[in-house]
Amino acid sequence: MFYLVGLGLCDEKDITIRGLEIVKASSRVYLEAYTSILMVQKERLEAFYGKELILADRDMVETESDEMLRDADREDVTLLVVGDPFGATTHTDIILRARALKIPTRVIHNASIMNAIGACGLQLYNFGQTVSLVFFTETWKPDSFYDRVKENMDLGMHTLLLLDIKVKEQSEENLARGRKIYEPPRYMSISTAVSQLVDVESTRQAGILRPDITLAVAMSRVGGGEAERIVCGTLEELVSQPPEVFGEPLHSLVIVGKRLHHLEVEYAEAYAINRETWRSVAQNVYGCALDS
Repeated sequence: MFYLVGLGLCDEKDITIRGLEIVKASSRVYLEAYTSILMVQKERLEAFYGKELILADRDMVETESDEMLRDADREDVTLLVVGDPFGATTHTDIILRARALKIPTRVIHNASIMNAIGACGLQLYNFGQTVSLVFFTETWKPDSFYDRVKENMDLGMHTLLLLDIKVKEQSEENLARGRKIYEPPRYMSISTAVSQLVDVESTRQAGILRPDITLAVAMSRVGGGEAERIVCGTLEELVSQPPEVFGEPLHSLVIVGKRLHHLEVEYAEAYAINRETWRSVAQNVYGCALDS
């Protein structure tokens, strides 16, 4: 059997009991190490699980899956995934490859950013399409995400933006020369994300991300207990905050939609940079009826 086991969002103790039993019974256990990160090192996982973990980087998961699936038709092999296994299309693809090889599969779910984002008080059923935001470069500033955000905004829905992470990435020069030299890991910050949003708004000018009247929620280390940070405000307020306000990565950002309920406003205002501004924009721009 080939298992995909979700690890949750924080540390070694977030794995489910069922997932832990599967890990202990598996002949090989891989740890997917590039679509997201846990807040603890691999060694802590190994000590808690009582099992050696094989790091599975992008190359292994996407191009060397045959090795990962080896003998999974005769023994139990597990791939550990931060969050929930179906939080990334990569994991859907490996299930399809296993099926093509007639290998039985099973998925053990866990918490992911896709549901834990509700910790900010915005209701999950009011979210539209989730969008990924990648690092801009001097020559590459993809703005297709803007169209997805606009579609959500036109429907009044909130938008979850997943911010880029760069793990085991090669520079253009090293890639061109075929050198297996990797850049240090990079994780997009809230400040970078908001700056990029404002940059694209200045060129697209559809008015959906106006810095002074667009509400947003910045979140970091969701599910991480005391390390978790939630900060609400306009995009203008968020971009003006020092980096330490947002805490350590990973970061996520929610663009608030116009179908905003007063209970969402009231819950999230506890995390607002300026409660008066938060309530004023919610009432006067978003049309949310609030008690005075």
